[in-house]
Amino acid sequence: MDLIKDNIPKLIRKIAVPASVGTLFQTLYNVVDSFFAGKISPEALSALSKSFPIYFIIVGTCIGVTVASTSLIANSIGESNEEKTLNYFTHSIYYGIIVSIIIAFIGLTYADNIFDIMVTSPEVKSLGLEYTNIIFIGSVVFILVVCLNALLHAEGDTKTYRNLLILSFFLNIILNPIFIFGFLFIPAMGVKGIAIATIISQFISLLIIFLKILKNKRVKQLVSKHFNPKFEYFKNLLFQSVPITVSISASSFAFTVVITYVGNFGEYAVAGYGAGERFVHVMLLPVLGLNTAIVSIIGQNFGANNYDRIKEAYYTAIKYGVSIMIISGFIVYFIADIIIGLFSNNLDVIESGKQYLKIQTFAFPAYTIFFMCNGFFIGLKKAEYAMASNLIRNFAIPVTVYYIAIKFTVSLTTFFWLWSLSNIAYSTLILLFVMFFIKNKLDKSSVVVQP
Repeated sequence: MDLIKDNIPKLIRKIAVPASVGTLFQTLYNVVDSFFAGKISPEALSALSKSFPIYFIIVGTCIGVTVASTSLIANSIGESNEEKTLNYFTHSIYYGIIVSIIIAFIGLTYADNIFDIMVTSPEVKSLGLEYTNIIFIGSVVFILVVCLNALLHAEGDTKTYRNLLILSFFLNIILNPIFIFGFLFIPAMGVKGIAIATIISQFISLLIIFLKILKNKRVKQLVSKHFNPKFEYFKNLLFQSVPITVSISASSFAFTVVITYVGNFGEYAVAGYGAGERFVHVMLLPVLGLNTAIVSIIGQNFGANNYDRIKEAYYTAIKYGVSIMIISGFIVYFIADIIIGLFSNNLDVIESGKQYLKIQTFAFPAYTIFFMCNGFFIGLKKAEYAMASNLIRNFAIPVTVYYIAIKFTVSLTTFFWLWSLSNIAYSTLILLFVMFFIKNKLDKSSVVVQP
Protein backbone atom coordinates (compact mmCIF):
# COMPACT_ATOMS: atom_id res chain seq x y z
CA MET A 1 0.00 0.00 0.00
CA ASP A 2 1.11 3.57 -0.72
CA LEU A 3 0.48 5.79 2.32
CA ILE A 4 1.22 8.92 0.31
CA LYS A 5 -1.16 8.33 -2.60
CA ASP A 6 -3.84 5.75 -1.75
CA ASN A 7 -7.38 6.63 -0.62
CA ILE A 8 -7.25 7.79 3.03
CA PRO A 9 -10.39 6.04 4.39
CA LYS A 10 -9.31 2.77 2.76
CA LEU A 11 -5.77 3.14 4.12
CA ILE A 12 -7.08 3.74 7.63
CA ARG A 13 -9.22 0.63 7.45
CA LYS A 14 -6.40 -1.47 5.98
CA ILE A 15 -3.99 -0.47 8.76
CA ALA A 16 -6.39 -0.02 11.67
CA VAL A 17 -8.33 -3.27 11.35
CA PRO A 18 -5.30 -5.60 11.56
CA ALA A 19 -3.80 -3.39 14.27
CA SER A 20 -7.08 -3.49 16.24
CA VAL A 21 -7.33 -7.25 15.91
CA GLY A 22 -3.74 -7.57 17.10
CA THR A 23 -4.34 -5.22 20.00
CA LEU A 24 -7.53 -7.13 20.82
CA PHE A 25 -5.49 -10.24 21.46
CA GLN A 26 -2.84 -8.25 23.32
CA THR A 27 -5.50 -6.88 25.64
CA LEU A 28 -7.28 -10.22 25.93
CA TYR A 29 -3.85 -11.52 26.89
CA ASN A 30 -4.01 -9.32 29.99
CA VAL A 31 -7.67 -10.18 30.52
CA VAL A 32 -6.76 -13.87 30.56
CA ASP A 33 -4.15 -13.10 33.23
CA SER A 34 -6.83 -11.39 35.33
CA PHE A 35 -9.24 -14.27 34.73
CA PHE A 36 -6.79 -16.85 36.04
CA ALA A 37 -5.75 -14.59 38.93
CA GLY A 38 -9.42 -14.47 39.92
CA LYS A 39 -9.45 -18.26 39.93
CA ILE A 40 -6.59 -18.26 42.44
CA SER A 41 -8.32 -15.85 44.87
CA PRO A 42 -9.81 -12.33 45.12
CA GLU A 43 -6.52 -11.30 46.75
CA ALA A 44 -4.58 -12.54 43.71
CA LEU A 45 -6.91 -10.54 41.43
CA SER A 46 -6.33 -7.47 43.60
CA ALA A 47 -2.56 -8.08 43.43
CA LEU A 48 -2.65 -8.20 39.63
CA SER A 49 -4.81 -5.07 39.56
CA LYS A 50 -2.31 -3.20 41.73
CA SER A 51 0.57 -4.59 39.66
CA PHE A 52 -0.88 -2.95 36.55
CA PRO A 53 0.47 0.60 37.11
CA ILE A 54 3.90 -0.91 37.81
CA TYR A 55 3.74 -3.20 34.77
CA PHE A 56 2.58 -0.19 32.74
CA ILE A 57 6.05 1.30 33.09
CA ILE A 58 7.17 -1.38 30.64
CA VAL A 59 4.11 -0.83 28.46
CA GLY A 60 4.77 2.92 28.35
CA THR A 61 8.41 2.34 27.46
CA CYS A 62 7.47 -0.07 24.68
CA ILE A 63 4.96 2.37 23.25
CA GLY A 64 7.43 5.25 23.46
CA VAL A 65 10.17 3.32 21.67
CA THR A 66 7.93 1.87 18.98
CA VAL A 67 6.03 5.11 18.29
CA ALA A 68 9.24 7.14 18.08
CA SER A 69 10.90 4.56 15.83
CA THR A 70 7.80 4.17 13.66
CA SER A 71 7.38 7.93 13.28
CA LEU A 72 11.04 8.60 12.40
CA ILE A 73 11.31 5.61 10.06
CA ALA A 74 7.99 6.45 8.37
CA ASN A 75 9.10 10.04 7.88
CA SER A 76 12.39 8.84 6.35
CA ILE A 77 10.48 6.54 4.01
CA GLY A 78 8.26 9.48 3.02
CA GLU A 79 11.43 11.44 2.19
CA SER A 80 12.69 8.44 0.14
CA ASN A 81 15.85 8.43 2.27
CA GLU A 82 16.91 4.80 2.63
CA GLU A 83 20.07 5.59 4.59
CA LYS A 84 18.14 7.34 7.34
CA THR A 85 15.53 4.59 7.33
CA LEU A 86 18.12 1.88 7.94
CA ASN A 87 20.04 3.90 10.52
CA TYR A 88 16.91 4.64 12.52
CA PHE A 89 16.06 0.94 12.46
CA THR A 90 19.43 -0.21 13.84
CA HIS A 91 19.65 2.61 16.36
CA SER A 92 16.16 1.86 17.66
CA ILE A 93 17.38 -1.64 18.59
CA TYR A 94 20.42 -0.25 20.42
CA TYR A 95 18.21 2.29 22.12
CA GLY A 96 15.66 -0.33 23.14
CA ILE A 97 18.28 -2.51 24.83
CA ILE A 98 19.68 0.43 26.81
CA VAL A 99 16.22 1.54 27.89
CA SER A 100 15.22 -1.98 28.96
CA ILE A 101 18.18 -2.18 31.34
CA ILE A 102 17.22 1.15 32.92
CA ILE A 103 13.56 0.13 33.24
CA ALA A 104 14.44 -3.22 34.82
CA PHE A 105 16.58 -1.46 37.44
CA ILE A 106 13.85 1.07 38.27
CA GLY A 107 11.14 -1.57 38.48
CA LEU A 108 13.07 -4.01 40.65
CA THR A 109 14.17 -1.20 42.97
CA TYR A 110 10.94 0.73 43.49
CA ALA A 111 8.01 -1.69 42.93
CA ASP A 112 7.85 -2.37 46.66
CA ASN A 113 7.36 1.34 47.40
CA ILE A 114 4.62 1.71 44.80
CA PHE A 115 2.61 -1.09 46.39
CA ASP A 116 2.92 0.70 49.73
CA ILE A 117 1.57 3.93 48.21
CA MET A 118 -1.55 2.06 47.08
CA VAL A 119 -2.33 0.98 50.68
CA THR A 120 -1.75 -2.71 50.03
CA SER A 121 -2.18 -5.54 52.52
CA PRO A 122 0.95 -7.67 53.16
CA GLU A 123 -0.57 -10.70 51.38
CA VAL A 124 -1.53 -8.75 48.26
CA LYS A 125 1.83 -6.95 48.19
CA SER A 126 3.73 -10.24 48.36
CA LEU A 127 1.69 -11.68 45.49
CA GLY A 128 2.16 -8.51 43.44
CA LEU A 129 5.93 -8.52 43.84
CA GLU A 130 6.10 -12.17 42.75
CA TYR A 131 4.56 -11.02 39.47
CA THR A 132 6.34 -7.72 38.85
CA ASN A 133 9.86 -8.91 39.67
CA ILE A 134 9.76 -11.56 36.94
CA ILE A 135 8.17 -9.17 34.44
CA PHE A 136 10.90 -6.56 34.92
CA ILE A 137 13.68 -9.14 34.59
CA GLY A 138 12.24 -10.07 31.18
CA SER A 139 11.49 -6.50 30.06
CA VAL A 140 14.21 -6.59 27.36
CA VAL A 141 12.17 -9.20 25.50
CA PHE A 142 9.08 -6.95 25.39
CA ILE A 143 11.07 -3.97 24.10
CA LEU A 144 13.03 -5.86 21.45
CA VAL A 145 9.79 -7.17 19.95
CA VAL A 146 8.44 -3.65 19.42
CA CYS A 147 11.80 -2.34 18.18
CA LEU A 148 11.90 -4.91 15.41
CA ASN A 149 8.24 -4.32 14.63
CA ALA A 150 8.70 -0.54 14.22
CA LEU A 151 10.06 -0.94 10.69
CA LEU A 152 7.10 -3.09 9.67
CA HIS A 153 4.60 -0.61 11.13
CA ALA A 154 6.32 2.29 9.35
CA GLU A 155 5.90 0.41 6.07
CA GLY A 156 2.19 -0.07 6.81
CA ASP A 157 2.49 -3.75 7.76
CA THR A 158 0.40 -4.28 10.89
CA LYS A 159 -0.57 -7.85 10.01
CA THR A 160 2.69 -9.42 11.18
CA TYR A 161 2.43 -7.98 14.66
CA ARG A 162 -1.27 -8.83 14.72
CA ASN A 163 -0.45 -12.47 14.03
CA LEU A 164 2.20 -12.45 16.77
CA LEU A 165 -0.27 -11.08 19.29
CA ILE A 166 -2.83 -13.71 18.35
CA LEU A 167 -0.22 -16.42 18.78
CA SER A 168 0.87 -14.96 22.16
CA PHE A 169 -2.73 -14.92 23.33
CA PHE A 170 -3.26 -18.60 22.65
CA LEU A 171 0.13 -19.48 24.12
CA ASN A 172 -0.87 -17.57 27.24
CA ILE A 173 -4.13 -19.52 27.56
CA ILE A 174 -2.15 -22.76 27.41
CA LEU A 175 0.79 -21.73 29.59
CA ASN A 176 -1.09 -19.87 32.34
CA PRO A 177 -2.88 -22.86 33.92
CA ILE A 178 0.24 -25.00 33.51
CA PHE A 179 2.46 -22.64 35.49
CA ILE A 180 -0.24 -21.41 37.89
CA PHE A 181 -1.65 -24.77 38.97
CA GLY A 182 1.19 -27.09 37.94
CA PHE A 183 1.40 -29.88 35.36
CA LEU A 184 3.47 -33.07 35.33
CA PHE A 185 6.97 -32.06 36.51
CA ILE A 186 6.11 -28.32 36.61
CA PRO A 187 5.15 -27.26 40.17
CA ALA A 188 2.23 -24.95 40.96
CA MET A 189 3.55 -21.38 41.08
CA GLY A 190 0.40 -19.28 41.57
CA VAL A 191 0.74 -15.61 40.61
CA LYS A 192 4.42 -16.13 39.78
CA GLY A 193 3.32 -18.59 37.09
CA ILE A 194 1.34 -15.85 35.31
CA ALA A 195 4.53 -13.81 34.88
CA ILE A 196 6.58 -16.81 33.69
CA ALA A 197 3.93 -17.67 31.09
CA THR A 198 4.06 -14.06 29.85
CA ILE A 199 7.85 -14.04 29.41
CA ILE A 200 7.88 -17.38 27.57
CA SER A 201 5.18 -16.33 25.10
CA GLN A 202 6.91 -12.99 24.47
CA PHE A 203 10.24 -14.72 23.84
CA ILE A 204 8.64 -16.97 21.23
CA SER A 205 7.20 -13.83 19.58
CA LEU A 206 10.67 -12.27 19.54
CA LEU A 207 12.13 -15.26 17.70
CA ILE A 208 9.36 -15.19 15.09
CA ILE A 209 9.54 -11.45 14.36
CA PHE A 210 13.35 -11.66 14.16
CA LEU A 211 13.08 -14.29 11.42
CA LYS A 212 10.47 -12.13 9.63
CA ILE A 213 12.69 -9.03 9.77
CA LEU A 214 15.62 -10.91 8.25
CA LYS A 215 13.52 -11.37 5.10
CA ASN A 216 12.61 -7.67 4.81
CA LYS A 217 13.96 -6.08 1.61
CA ARG A 218 15.26 -3.03 3.44
CA VAL A 219 16.98 -5.06 6.15
CA LYS A 220 18.77 -7.00 3.45
CA GLN A 221 20.45 -3.71 2.47
CA LEU A 222 22.04 -3.33 5.91
CA VAL A 223 25.83 -3.07 5.92
CA SER A 224 28.36 -2.46 8.68
CA LYS A 225 28.13 1.34 8.54
CA HIS A 226 24.47 1.20 9.60
CA PHE A 227 25.52 -0.44 12.88
CA ASN A 228 27.99 2.30 13.80
CA PRO A 229 26.41 4.31 16.67
CA LYS A 230 25.66 7.92 15.68
CA PHE A 231 24.71 10.55 18.23
CA GLU A 232 22.10 12.35 16.11
CA TYR A 233 19.98 9.22 15.66
CA PHE A 234 20.05 8.46 19.37
CA LYS A 235 19.19 12.09 20.13
CA ASN A 236 16.18 12.11 17.81
CA LEU A 237 14.97 8.77 19.18
CA LEU A 238 15.38 10.10 22.71
CA PHE A 239 13.56 13.36 22.00
CA GLN A 240 10.72 11.50 20.27
CA SER A 241 10.39 8.56 22.68
CA VAL A 242 10.88 10.13 26.11
CA PRO A 243 7.86 12.43 25.87
CA ILE A 244 5.71 9.50 24.76
CA THR A 245 7.14 7.14 27.38
CA VAL A 246 6.62 9.73 30.12
CA SER A 247 3.15 10.45 28.79
CA ILE A 248 2.03 6.84 28.56
CA SER A 249 3.74 5.86 31.80
CA ALA A 250 1.86 8.73 33.37
CA SER A 251 -1.20 6.54 32.89
CA SER A 252 0.24 4.34 35.60
CA PHE A 253 0.33 7.38 37.87
CA ALA A 254 -3.33 8.09 37.10
CA PHE A 255 -4.16 4.44 37.73
CA THR A 256 -2.25 4.55 41.01
CA VAL A 257 -4.13 7.66 42.16
CA VAL A 258 -7.49 6.14 41.29
CA ILE A 259 -6.67 2.79 42.88
CA THR A 260 -5.38 4.53 46.02
CA TYR A 261 -8.78 6.13 46.57
CA VAL A 262 -10.64 2.97 45.62
CA GLY A 263 -8.43 1.11 48.11
CA ASN A 264 -10.19 2.98 50.92
CA PHE A 265 -13.20 0.76 50.19
CA GLY A 266 -11.25 -2.51 50.50
CA GLU A 267 -9.25 -4.98 48.40
CA TYR A 268 -12.42 -6.39 46.81
CA ALA A 269 -13.35 -2.93 45.53
CA VAL A 270 -9.85 -2.73 44.02
CA ALA A 271 -10.30 -6.14 42.41
CA GLY A 272 -13.60 -5.03 40.84
CA TYR A 273 -12.14 -1.77 39.60
CA GLY A 274 -9.12 -3.60 38.17
CA ALA A 275 -11.34 -6.04 36.29
CA GLY A 276 -13.43 -3.16 34.95
CA GLU A 277 -10.37 -1.23 33.84
CA ARG A 278 -9.01 -4.27 31.97
CA PHE A 279 -12.28 -4.50 30.06
CA VAL A 280 -12.23 -0.78 29.26
CA HIS A 281 -8.93 -1.49 27.50
CA VAL A 282 -10.69 -4.11 25.40
CA MET A 283 -13.23 -1.51 24.34
CA LEU A 284 -10.47 0.92 23.37
CA LEU A 285 -8.97 -1.51 20.86
CA PRO A 286 -10.53 0.07 17.74
CA VAL A 287 -9.23 3.44 18.93
CA LEU A 288 -5.69 2.12 19.38
CA GLY A 289 -5.87 0.59 15.90
CA LEU A 290 -6.91 3.94 14.45
CA ASN A 291 -4.10 5.59 16.38
CA THR A 292 -1.58 3.20 14.79
CA ALA A 293 -3.00 4.02 11.37
CA ILE A 294 -2.80 7.80 11.65
CA VAL A 295 0.73 7.77 13.09
CA SER A 296 1.96 5.89 10.00
CA ILE A 297 -0.16 7.81 7.49
CA ILE A 298 0.49 11.25 8.98
CA GLY A 299 4.20 10.44 9.45
CA GLN A 300 4.78 9.62 5.78
CA ASN A 301 2.58 12.44 4.46
CA PHE A 302 4.26 14.95 6.73
CA GLY A 303 7.60 13.89 5.28
CA ALA A 304 6.11 14.44 1.81
CA ASN A 305 4.45 17.79 2.81
CA ASN A 306 0.96 16.49 2.00
CA TYR A 307 -0.95 18.63 4.51
CA ASP A 308 -4.43 18.08 3.07
CA ARG A 309 -4.01 14.32 3.45
CA ILE A 310 -2.89 14.82 7.06
CA LYS A 311 -6.09 16.71 7.85
CA GLU A 312 -8.23 14.12 6.08
CA ALA A 313 -6.56 11.26 7.97
CA TYR A 314 -7.13 12.91 11.34
CA TYR A 315 -10.80 13.81 10.84
CA THR A 316 -11.60 10.45 9.25
CA ALA A 317 -10.08 8.63 12.23
CA ILE A 318 -12.07 10.80 14.66
CA LYS A 319 -15.31 10.04 12.79
CA TYR A 320 -14.69 6.30 12.77
CA GLY A 321 -13.56 6.17 16.39
CA VAL A 322 -16.37 8.19 17.95
CA SER A 323 -19.02 6.23 16.04
CA ILE A 324 -17.61 2.88 17.16
CA MET A 325 -17.24 3.93 20.79
CA ILE A 326 -20.80 5.28 21.09
CA ILE A 327 -22.17 1.92 19.93
CA SER A 328 -19.76 -0.03 22.16
CA GLY A 329 -20.60 2.07 25.21
CA PHE A 330 -24.34 1.51 24.74
CA ILE A 331 -23.89 -2.27 24.69
CA VAL A 332 -21.42 -2.44 27.60
CA TYR A 333 -23.65 -0.32 29.83
CA PHE A 334 -26.38 -2.95 29.86
CA ILE A 335 -24.15 -6.00 30.37
CA ALA A 336 -21.59 -4.57 32.82
CA ASP A 337 -22.51 -6.98 35.64
CA ILE A 338 -22.16 -9.99 33.34
CA ILE A 339 -18.72 -8.79 32.21
CA ILE A 340 -17.34 -8.37 35.74
CA GLY A 341 -18.90 -11.69 36.73
CA LEU A 342 -16.52 -13.39 34.32
CA PHE A 343 -13.59 -12.42 36.56
CA SER A 344 -15.04 -13.21 39.98
CA ASN A 345 -18.18 -14.55 41.63
CA ASN A 346 -17.61 -12.37 44.73
CA LEU A 347 -20.56 -9.98 45.01
CA ASP A 348 -18.47 -7.07 46.33
CA VAL A 349 -16.03 -7.41 43.44
CA ILE A 350 -18.88 -7.51 40.92
CA GLU A 351 -20.64 -4.48 42.42
CA SER A 352 -17.61 -2.14 42.35
CA GLY A 353 -16.54 -3.33 38.89
CA LYS A 354 -20.05 -2.90 37.49
CA GLN A 355 -20.32 0.65 38.83
CA TYR A 356 -17.00 1.65 37.32
CA LEU A 357 -17.67 0.06 33.93
CA LYS A 358 -21.15 1.56 33.50
CA ILE A 359 -19.96 5.07 34.37
CA GLN A 360 -16.94 4.77 32.06
CA THR A 361 -19.13 4.06 29.02
CA PHE A 362 -20.10 7.74 28.96
CA ALA A 363 -16.43 8.64 28.45
CA PHE A 364 -15.74 6.16 25.63
CA PRO A 365 -16.06 8.77 22.81
CA ALA A 366 -13.84 11.16 24.77
CA TYR A 367 -11.05 8.58 24.89
CA THR A 368 -11.20 8.37 21.08
CA ILE A 369 -10.58 12.08 20.79
CA PHE A 370 -7.74 11.98 23.30
CA PHE A 371 -5.85 9.17 21.54
CA MET A 372 -6.40 10.59 18.04
CA CYS A 373 -5.05 13.97 19.14
CA ASN A 374 -1.92 12.30 20.51
CA GLY A 375 -1.49 10.24 17.34
CA PHE A 376 -1.83 13.40 15.27
CA PHE A 377 1.05 15.16 17.03
CA ILE A 378 3.23 12.05 17.14
CA GLY A 379 2.88 11.67 13.37
CA LEU A 380 4.01 15.29 12.99
CA LYS A 381 7.02 14.55 15.23
CA LYS A 382 5.59 16.96 17.78
CA ALA A 383 5.99 14.51 20.65
CA GLU A 384 6.25 17.36 23.15
CA TYR A 385 2.62 18.28 22.43
CA ALA A 386 1.52 14.71 23.07
CA MET A 387 3.55 14.67 26.27
CA ALA A 388 1.95 17.88 27.53
CA SER A 389 -1.50 16.48 26.75
CA ASN A 390 -0.78 13.24 28.58
CA LEU A 391 0.73 14.97 31.59
CA ILE A 392 -2.39 17.09 32.01
CA ARG A 393 -4.67 14.08 31.61
CA ASN A 394 -2.64 11.67 33.72
CA PHE A 395 -1.13 13.95 36.39
CA ALA A 396 -3.07 17.16 36.81
CA ILE A 397 -6.56 15.72 36.37
CA PRO A 398 -6.26 12.65 38.65
CA VAL A 399 -4.57 14.70 41.39
CA THR A 400 -7.39 17.26 41.17
CA VAL A 401 -10.07 14.58 41.24
CA TYR A 402 -8.38 12.83 44.15
CA TYR A 403 -8.12 16.10 46.10
CA ILE A 404 -11.82 16.84 45.58
CA ALA A 405 -12.75 13.29 46.57
CA ILE A 406 -10.69 13.42 49.77
CA LYS A 407 -11.87 16.91 50.71
CA PHE A 408 -15.55 16.02 50.38
CA THR A 409 -15.22 12.31 51.31
CA VAL A 410 -17.21 11.24 48.28
CA SER A 411 -18.65 7.77 47.73
CA LEU A 412 -17.05 5.25 45.37
CA THR A 413 -19.73 5.91 42.73
CA THR A 414 -19.27 9.69 42.96
CA PHE A 415 -15.51 9.26 42.60
CA PHE A 416 -15.99 7.22 39.43
CA TRP A 417 -18.26 9.95 38.03
CA LEU A 418 -15.70 12.67 38.83
CA TRP A 419 -13.03 10.73 36.97
CA SER A 420 -15.24 10.09 33.93
CA LEU A 421 -16.56 13.65 33.61
CA SER A 422 -13.09 15.17 33.98
CA ASN A 423 -11.89 13.07 31.03
CA ILE A 424 -14.84 14.17 28.91
CA ALA A 425 -14.15 17.85 29.66
CA TYR A 426 -10.44 17.56 28.89
CA SER A 427 -10.94 15.68 25.62
CA THR A 428 -13.27 18.45 24.46
CA LEU A 429 -10.58 21.05 25.13
CA ILE A 430 -7.81 19.10 23.39
CA LEU A 431 -10.03 18.58 20.34
CA LEU A 432 -10.55 22.34 20.05
CA PHE A 433 -6.79 22.87 20.31
CA VAL A 434 -6.03 20.40 17.50
CA MET A 435 -8.66 22.04 15.28
CA PHE A 436 -6.96 25.39 15.92
CA PHE A 437 -3.54 23.86 15.18
CA ILE A 438 -4.73 22.38 11.87
CA LYS A 439 -6.24 25.66 10.77
CA ASN A 440 -3.39 27.97 11.78
CA LYS A 441 -0.12 26.06 12.24
CA LEU A 442 -0.06 22.75 10.40
CA ASP A 443 1.78 23.90 7.26
CA LYS A 444 4.25 25.85 9.45
CA SER A 445 5.27 22.85 11.61
CA SER A 446 8.99 22.36 12.03
CA VAL A 447 10.65 18.96 12.01
CA VAL A 448 13.32 17.51 14.26
CA VAL A 449 16.96 18.16 13.41
CA GLN A 450 18.00 15.48 10.95
CA PRO A 451 21.31 13.62 10.88
